[in-house]
Amino acid sequence: MILTLPNILTIGRALAVIPLVAFCFIQEHWAHWAAFAIFIGASLTDYFDGYFARARGQTSDFGRFLDPIADKLLIGAALLSLTANGAVLGADVVAAILILCREIFVSGLREHLGGRKIVVPVSILAKWKTAAQMAAIGFLLVDDAAPAGWPVGDIGSALLWLAAVVTVVTGADYLRGALPHLRGDSAKDAATPTSEPA
Repeated sequence: MILTLPNILTIGRALAVIPLVAFCFIQEHWAHWAAFAIFIGASLTDYFDGYFARARGQTSDFGRFLDPIADKLLIGAALLSLTANGAVLGADVVAAILILCREIFVSGLREHLGGRKIVVPVSILAKWKTAAQMAAIGFLLVDDAAPAGWPVGDIGSALLWLAAVVTVVTGADYLRGALPHLRGDSAKDAATPTSEPA
């Protein structure tokens, strides 16, 4: 059954991209806070969909397929919107590009390996990568709407670079774990545990 609570949460996270992007381009403080609230709410579903899927025994192929797509849609749409509306400027654009390139690369690699029934295990650092990305975006979404004197933009910029570094490191780790399978090592393929990349 597709419409379980975990899958509804995941679908909601993907659909949240639409109002998030819309609010990013409204130059009013209330819109910045609305975008922030939507992003935080959508980010929380990333935890709760997995929690409920395990607690209720409602894991599914559909959920495993959609969950990483919803994550990357949320992160990608937020970063592109923040760059387009000027919240991410100058050298910070490089950090955003590094994050987006890594996510696209890993998604492509994951799809290739998935066709061979191979899943490279996720690391704890990859979980921190996601947390760093979401924290950075949260601060950057508020930015000008924050009370005067609060260095929200500077904190967001610093976190964005931290997220970019961790994102590149985890991408390299994922590639390292995938290389034996890309070389056609069938023995490694057979021994690979099943887990989801982040």
